[in-house]
Amino acid sequence: MINVAIVDDSAVVRQVLTHLISDAPDIHLLGAARDPIFAMKLFEKQWPDVIILDIEMPRMDGITFLKKVMAEHPTPVVICSTLTDNGASVTMEAMSSGAVDIITKPKAGLKGFLEESKSRLLQAIRAAGKARVRKMRLSGGTQSPMPVTPKYTADQVIPASTKAMDETTDRVVALGTSTGGTHALEQVLTRLPVTTTGIVVVQHMPEQFTSAFAERLNGLCAMRVKEAEQNDRVIPGQVLIANGGKHMMLHRSGAQYRVQLKDGPLVSRHRPSVDVLFRSVATSAGKNALGIIMTGMGDDGAKGLLEMRQAGARTFAQDEASCVVYGMPREAMKIGAAGGELALDDVPREIQRFSG
Repeated sequence: MINVAIVDDSAVVRQVLTHLISDAPDIHLLGAARDPIFAMKLFEKQWPDVIILDIEMPRMDGITFLKKVMAEHPTPVVICSTLTDNGASVTMEAMSSGAVDIITKPKAGLKGFLEESKSRLLQAIRAAGKARVRKMRLSGGTQSPMPVTPKYTADQVIPASTKAMDETTDRVVALGTSTGGTHALEQVLTRLPVTTTGIVVVQHMPEQFTSAFAERLNGLCAMRVKEAEQNDRVIPGQVLIANGGKHMMLHRSGAQYRVQLKDGPLVSRHRPSVDVLFRSVATSAGKNALGIIMTGMGDDGAKGLLEMRQAGARTFAQDEASCVVYGMPREAMKIGAAGGELALDDVPREIQRFSG
């Protein structure tokens, strides 16, 4: 059972989230507070396993409260943020301060939007409940997610191929990650020189947040980091982040690699999907590629990484000790998709080794 607390100044948000959470047998609502001051009084009775936190609130803003929580009583926090440019920018600050995931809310049509996002909300809570951000871990049996949306495979977006492209001088590094990935990617990308092979990344993240995430990383990294645009070329010294809400695929044009963005169904309940990216890399790059699957809940990317390995690519999974959530890497290891495991600190070194 995951004990959850909601901290949001909107009575409508508190009411709707309470209703959605009440339907899940493995999630228990400890209470809902309208601001961090009331939340601290609530937490005196029992500290939650997961906190759903708004950012803009009276008396104390969410960022200040988040930093206080992470410093004094580290707890998995899921940010509940508005779909605005300003909201995206502030949310990225929250993610860098220790939050593990994002759920979104629009300024209008809030109730209907949140109800439609039920599957995403419950998935975020369950992933956060397994996150390694505190010493006291949840014990007991495994969670039992109740899918409310079909779980499509990469076949719905890109056909499988039995033949990869011949080797070329251009190379590509493909990274896939989810819960805990924003911090992990920052740790990896900030340690890479501008001479590094071109990198393509799928980080599970809602629309409008991937641009802010890329902009933030671009200000920290020697490499150029940008949200991918249609037909962007994969070049040394540049990182392309898949857009929230669109699948990103690698395509070979002559001796060059470019990315294509495509709408389509959720694959492994995600869009962008790591499986879609990895399959396209297997098909278009084969042995010219390095694939690494990193922290995240679920199995998105495991099958795609296996296809990369079968096509001749070098493949790795982040090890359990350094993962926030050891879900996606575990599934990859389970089916033999990864040629080995890497601690997070070793990922930059492996990328540089591949880059030559």
